Amino acid sequence: MKIIYSTNLKQISFYICLLLLSGSMLSSCVTARRYQAMETRATEAEAAKATAEEKMALMEEDRKKLDAQIRELTDEASKLKADSARMGELYRRNKTLLDDLFDKYDRLDKTYNQLLSNSAAEAGTLSKNLSEKEKQLLAMEQNLLANKAQVDKLSADLQSREQRVKELEKILEDKDKAVNDLKNSVSNALLSFKDSDLTVDIRNGKVYVSLSEKLLFKSGSYAVDPKGAEALKKVANVLKTQPDISVMVEGHTDDVPIAKGSGGMDDNWDLSVLRATSIVNILAKEGVNPTKLTAAGRGEFVPIATGKTPEIRQKNRRTEIILTPKLDELFKILEAN
Repeated sequence: MKIIYSTNLKQISFYICLLLLSGSMLSSCVTARRYQAMETRATEAEAAKATAEEKMALMEEDRKKLDAQIRELTDEASKLKADSARMGELYRRNKTLLDDLFDKYDRLDKTYNQLLSNSAAEAGTLSKNLSEKEKQLLAMEQNLLANKAQVDKLSADLQSREQRVKELEKILEDKDKAVNDLKNSVSNALLSFKDSDLTVDIRNGKVYVSLSEKLLFKSGSYAVDPKGAEALKKVANVLKTQPDISVMVEGHTDDVPIAKGSGGMDDNWDLSVLRATSIVNILAKEGVNPTKLTAAGRGEFVPIATGKTPEIRQKNRRTEIILTPKLDELFKILEAN
């Protein structure tokens, strides 16, 4: 369109020039009226030129809009082409399955035609066999569909289980990190005490702070010594920053019976429980949440070493503070499984 209008403008310009040239050549011999008419035609030609230019501008604007529409249609065509490719892939997979069914059908058809060509005596037997084969094929197809549905369900279940396993692994990883961080915090808080007086280690996903009897109590007593109270205050300072940690305090004795009635106690059970309770009271007094504290006495029944020597009995006389991280999220996943 742009080329056509450009040609029209050139023609109009040519006519104008021709008129002007003619006017200049014949100016001496034309009348005033003819000159006026020629001038009018020149003016009309100018107006026609302006109109043509305006139309050409409008046509140019329309061309730009059409170009934009062409680009949009091109993008849409690209998307449709991509969709067509995906549909083509789906079509090819379905065609493969359909071809397989057609192949089975062709084999059955050939078998049937073969039956028709056999003798009448064999036809009945072969027809019966063919019917059985068709039933078997139908059963196989039904089994195939059932198996496919089962495989799809198993696949969905597997994906769900894999997701739960990932969640479980993440929780266990976070729990292990929290336990290690807690162990390091407690160990750093107790650096000033001798290794022979206490140990901090991790067992079964829990932090065990094992305090010797000589650090905490005098023989046969459940009153905490000042040095032991200092160690417990340092532990309490760490536990106050860990609101989700459950604290179990276990008292342990050796196998030497205490004097019955000593300090209101009848046996080692009483002594171990009272020692655990004394420690719990100190931790609660230092700001540890009492709802997270549990006191337990194990007597002489959970030794860490066997034997009757003084050294072994001294090892067994201990108090263990067991720190357990919050495992609610882990239990939820285990219950869901």
